[in-house]
Amino acid sequence: MAKNAPPALETSLDNLEALVERMESGELTLEDSLKAFEEGVRLSRECQQALQQAEQKVRILLEQNTEADPEPFTGGDDEQ
Repeated sequence: MAKNAPPALETSLDNLEALVERMESGELTLEDSLKAFEEGVRLSRECQQALQQAEQKVRILLEQNTEADPEPFTGGDDEQ
């Protein structure tokens, strides 16, 4: 993987988002919609797998550093 290439999760999410937009446009035939749905399921599984791998890495790192105290991610707290 090249240094400037986006991580697999972000690429899969971008592809999934584009696929959903195509499907929501209503311009696909039934056959194309089924193919797009199948691709969406595949991308969704890739994303889930990437998230599970990341979670496993975090667990391993926390086990190695017993002084680390994980905190829940709240996201977007810097917005006011």
